[in-house]
Amino acid sequence: MIDKLEFFIALARHQHFGRAAEECGISQPTLSAAIRQLEDHLGVMLVNRGSRFLGLTPEGQRVLEWARRIVGDARTMHEEMRAARKGLAGHIRLAVIPTALSMVQILTEPFQARHPDVTFTVLSRTSLQVLGLLENLEIDAGITYLDHEPLGRVTSVPLYSERYHLIAAAGTPLADRNTVTWQEIAALRLCLLTPDMQNRRIINHHLAEAGVKARPTLESNSMIVLFSHIRTGQWASIMPRNVAQSFGFSQEIRIVPIVEPEAEHLVGLVATHREPFPPLVSGLLHEARRLATAQAFDRNVLSPNESALLT
Repeated sequence: MIDKLEFFIALARHQHFGRAAEECGISQPTLSAAIRQLEDHLGVMLVNRGSRFLGLTPEGQRVLEWARRIVGDARTMHEEMRAARKGLAGHIRLAVIPTALSMVQILTEPFQARHPDVTFTVLSRTSLQVLGLLENLEIDAGITYLDHEPLGRVTSVPLYSERYHLIAAAGTPLADRNTVTWQEIAALRLCLLTPDMQNRRIINHHLAEAGVKARPTLESNSMIVLFSHIRTGQWASIMPRNVAQSFGFSQEIRIVPIVEPEAEHLVGLVATHREPFPPLVSGLLHEARRLATAQAFDRNVLSPNESALLT
């Protein structure tokens, strides 16, 4: 039964019998037969069929929710028994928003130091994709914004706050200022992340609050592309300070705080809410909470300038 539910989840994800069968490592006739057997067992039609996949029936949508829950619980049981025998080991699939990629190591490095038999795959994805991958059991956890758009049914742990800065080459307009406003930035030749990125939607929101609108002359879903254009001196961008610092900019690049308002947004670890959590996810959430507690302590005991370096 579990294998048939996994086939059904794959079919719902790909919405194509051939691609779902390929992912599951079986032939298309075998997949089709397994779905029909599942329908016979449950006594309802799950899939609208024609010459191709035409979507799930209402009953199929409901069964999909149960299938994700049952398959998730089965995987958790297997992982828990393996952890009981061998300790925490295995592979964690992590999807991360682009602006947080440079910060992933604050979580993965200490976790792997404590659990050397755990490996990671880290994918760059939009915030909506992170939530979709979680729902479809394609990743174990994600790192995304926690306070700007609805997250749905997830468990979240805050990691750090993003603060926004003008990133520009020295000698270009506004680059030598101590601070700039959102309204002033709108007049620059900007390169920004694409509109499907939540970071871009946040930037658009703050610009709109200032009564202006972003009109970038270049958009990309890659931070590297944005940085390469900033270096030419022909473009400026709006980015979190930690992202700019991670690229090791020299004195030729300026990082100028944006005020009016001094906006910040919370970024953290998210995982599908379930009890019990799979051992690997439970361990990762514990590491995130330990990190969050340490960061909060540091902000309380450090001076304002020192504390700013943490975020």
